Amino acid sequence: MNEYKAKAYELLHSAFPDYTVGLDVLKEVGKVAAKFGSKTLVVTNNTSLFERCVGYLKDANVEISGDSPCPGARPNAPKEDVYRIASSIQAANLDSVIAIGGGSLIDAVKASCVLSSLNDVDSGEIDSYFGTGLVSAALERSGRKLLPLIAIQTSASSGSHLTKYSNITDIATGQKKLIVDEKIVPSAPLFDYTLTTSMPPHVTVDGALDSISHTVEVFWGAKGDKYPLAEKLFVLAASLTTAAAKRAIENGNDIEAREAIGLSTDLGGYAIMIGGTSGGHLTSFSLVDCIGHGSACGVMNPYYAVLYGRAIQRQLHTVGNVFKKAGFGKDVDFDKIEGRELSEAVAKAMLSFNASIGAPTRLCDIPSFSEEVHIERAIKAAKDPALKMKLQNMPVPMESKDVDEYMLPLLKAAASGDLSLIKEM
Repeated sequence: MNEYKAKAYELLHSAFPDYTVGLDVLKEVGKVAAKFGSKTLVVTNNTSLFERCVGYLKDANVEISGDSPCPGARPNAPKEDVYRIASSIQAANLDSVIAIGGGSLIDAVKASCVLSSLNDVDSGEIDSYFGTGLVSAALERSGRKLLPLIAIQTSASSGSHLTKYSNITDIATGQKKLIVDEKIVPSAPLFDYTLTTSMPPHVTVDGALDSISHTVEVFWGAKGDKYPLAEKLFVLAASLTTAAAKRAIENGNDIEAREAIGLSTDLGGYAIMIGGTSGGHLTSFSLVDCIGHGSACGVMNPYYAVLYGRAIQRQLHTVGNVFKKAGFGKDVDFDKIEGRELSEAVAKAMLSFNASIGAPTRLCDIPSFSEEVHIERAIKAAKDPALKMKLQNMPVPMESKDVDEYMLPLLKAAASGDLSLIKEM
């Protein structure tokens, strides 16, 4: 595992030169914030981490707006929290914003920074920026800039502190939507992997599956000169995750395992900066009210492996061998099988890994999942123009007219666990 870790750090430092990452690096936050100016707003739900950071910021002569932190977002970054945080940012004369939390909180602060800078541009609603490149376009029209965002990750999960994505949820409809824009990439990411020791087992499961989902979805869609890097990121992330996930779940204080999971999720963040996620993430946006994001992606991707099977035979050989090396699908010779046999064998190996860490292998394993509610919602979301990029990122790009023919059988297969129901693209 140490060899994989060394390679992971090398890749991350190469891709993100300003990334403060590793063990016991939280103390660097003062120096990081001082680069942007002398006044900042801290957004977090974690009072103890806020208090720790206060000392580091004062030592660097950085003033904090207010005597207490601005409360952060709830899970899945509800729109209402985005507007509230944006109002707090707008009310202060700031040089930067610091977000301390997991992926949902950081996503919400990214969107809040957008609204606070563009509050009187377009409609003033966050819905104006769901899609790709719409923030950049608005900034160019208005001649404005976003406030620098220092994103301090506390959970090995989404990689939000490194990426151009912000997932925001409409609680009323139970649907998540996405902002994709280079301008919302945090100015200064920081991740102290020791902070993840307090994460409960279900959050660790989510992070482990998120790291695999990010890298495998990008790998499945990789073409041309992006293929070698996408393959390397997947192999490293999946190898770290399959080696460390169970240890981290069973013993939160296993620093070696926590560091490995942190690195693997960061590799996932790197992956989605060079390529796009697709089906697993698309479906996960419709499951926000019954399961964590990473687990939603993790339960869906084995089924998408079969849907995409004809188009990703080369990738499936690699994926199968990585899981086989970790002890999943060990009776299969992934180099000697092809076609549907290969895609189903890979799917079963991935599902075996899920089972080994207590994650669901079928949608019907999720207590609050409803075929009637969630499948209908997922089909509707797949036809939403704001999420079209997920269909287009598939190894064989899907159009909205194809959703009923291909995605409906896939969702029914994922609900029941019956791979034979899936119609290949």
